[in-house]
Amino acid sequence: MIERLRVVDSHTLGEPTRVLLEGPEVPGDRIEVKAEAWTGRLDGLRRAICLEPRGWEAIVGCHVSAPSREGCEHDVVFFNNVGTIGMCGHGTMGLAVTLAHMGRLQPGPLRINTVVGPVECELLDRNTCSVRNVPSQFDRMVEGLTVNGLGSVSGQIAYGGNWFFLVDREFEGLARTPVSELSSLASAVMDALDAGSVRSSCGARIDHIEMFGPPTRPDADSMNFVLCPGRAFDRSPCGTGTSAKLACLAHAGVLAPGSSWRQQGIAGGVFEATYEMGDEGAILPTIRGRAWVTAEATLVFDPTDEMCGGLAWS
Repeated sequence: MIERLRVVDSHTLGEPTRVLLEGPEVPGDRIEVKAEAWTGRLDGLRRAICLEPRGWEAIVGCHVSAPSREGCEHDVVFFNNVGTIGMCGHGTMGLAVTLAHMGRLQPGPLRINTVVGPVECELLDRNTCSVRNVPSQFDRMVEGLTVNGLGSVSGQIAYGGNWFFLVDREFEGLARTPVSELSSLASAVMDALDAGSVRSSCGARIDHIEMFGPPTRPDADSMNFVLCPGRAFDRSPCGTGTSAKLACLAHAGVLAPGSSWRQQGIAGGVFEATYEMGDEGAILPTIRGRAWVTAEATLVFDPTDEMCGGLAWS
């Protein structure tokens, strides 16, 4: 394992991103190969970056390398406490703000290549970003899912760069409910999906759960609570989760192309989102939010440290 690693930390409306400014060479002429490295030979480094004692459960890591797709400035692999992530909306905003902080990006466009396709980001000022996400789509409705603590649950499966199950129930007390309780309920939904082998139409595992309730801000349309892979919850409104929500709203015919949807996260921040129509029923979402740099640091990996590889809690 490497001995030192420079990083810049940021948060996007409360959700943290850790950008690696240097690090291991990840060879490969395709981003899929680079992503596989972070779940293979670099998995120990991923754990050491994201887990305690250097990280915490909500940290999303971001490795930037030379582009393997024409027209993109960087290949970007996102990863968290349990593995890699296809796309990360808050992380893309955190990356753009970090590059600006380091003097590597001026206000204007940034096109990155992710595991799930190219993503267009525009840095509007030092803290504000607009992200045009990958094509997103409603997949199908699921009814009668038996969930411990909730009973019979219906919901929508949708794709927004990651796969989501959007619980089709309004949780009136969402903002007042302890996040530990919300996490338990969302985990029970995830467990029920796994136990019933409920998958997307293409067979993908549903690894994000999204619950909704009334917003606490007059300028928001809805509040959400998003449980991510690894059972950490998203402090922001979740860029890919908001994209999945837009896909469901578009499918239901209740939000027109170009109309604004303001999604509040459980920490109180808001993403403003719109969409255009794409091909074959997909939509092209654009999510606008704000991020701030919180730290510049050098992570130290001492081979004599028996907890150097990170601590994971079940």
